[in-house]
Amino acid sequence: MNINIRIISKSEELPQMECQNFFHSTDMFKIIEQTPHHHPYMIIASRADGSIAAHMFACIRQRGSLIPPYLFSQGRIYGEGEYDEDINKDEVFALMLEAITKMFRRKLCLYTEFSNISQKMFGYRHFKRNGYFPIPWQEVHNSLHSMTPEKRLSLKMRNRLQRIKDVDIMTKEVETEEELSQFYKIIKSFYRMKFRRYIPSETFFQLINKHESGHLFITIYKEKIIGCSACVYSEANAYLWYLASKRKSYKHVHPDAVTIWNTIQHAHKNHYAHLYFMDVGLPYKNNKFRSFILKFGGKPVAKYRWFRISLPWINKVLSWIYSE
Repeated sequence: MNINIRIISKSEELPQMECQNFFHSTDMFKIIEQTPHHHPYMIIASRADGSIAAHMFACIRQRGSLIPPYLFSQGRIYGEGEYDEDINKDEVFALMLEAITKMFRRKLCLYTEFSNISQKMFGYRHFKRNGYFPIPWQEVHNSLHSMTPEKRLSLKMRNRLQRIKDVDIMTKEVETEEELSQFYKIIKSFYRMKFRRYIPSETFFQLINKHESGHLFITIYKEKIIGCSACVYSEANAYLWYLASKRKSYKHVHPDAVTIWNTIQHAHKNHYAHLYFMDVGLPYKNNKFRSFILKFGGKPVAKYRWFRISLPWINKVLSWIYSE
């Protein structure tokens, strides 16, 4: 194909590019570049004449804790990138995947995770060839077109949300630094005991809130923030990235339900076609959180998340466990 692959790690070296997908945009690159303990990388596929045929954004997170003591790096990619219509997407992805996998290996990443791939089987043989193994993963997609969100609610959720009208609970966008600080405290507290509990620094959410595609929501009851969500709008769709709340109910209404519902309503009012929940928990068969999310009228979508562990024997064992 006469395609050249290069990886850029500094925003000042980025070329002019057409970016439709927020998660693979130069804006995302600059946000991650300013986020502590994160390192951005843009994988660019260029034609012989220098024009850009495709690009894919990746980042490395540095993670650590004193209790229990640990320190490691993680490679993270959301989706397969953006491509011109006149190129072979599958073949160009194979080149970019090989390049970023080698780079992650040089950077001593403990493991790499690919999520939010557009189609379940996309890139299957290329992931396998580069040592990745797939874990079946459930996603939830809510359609916001052709039918109002109210009509898609389950009867139980409709009755639960009916109580909101009788309770002084509201959801609004973050407007002040104090609200953002409270937003972050709830996020940190909520995810502290979660198995997949990594949360970026407050700087990340500050930058998302300033970006035109980013929206941070807080749910308030009696002047106290009891729930929050972080949402990104991209390519006519909404992506609910983070969700957290206080663990108690207020007047028999749980903050999660109010926050999710008002986030869905906001996306619908702004004429977005779908709302994608980017994480509905680990892929257990009986996942209570996923069952709760589905009551808002979404549909479960079977996908793969692809992982690669840098320790060869562990990667082989997990590849065997998750082999099909």
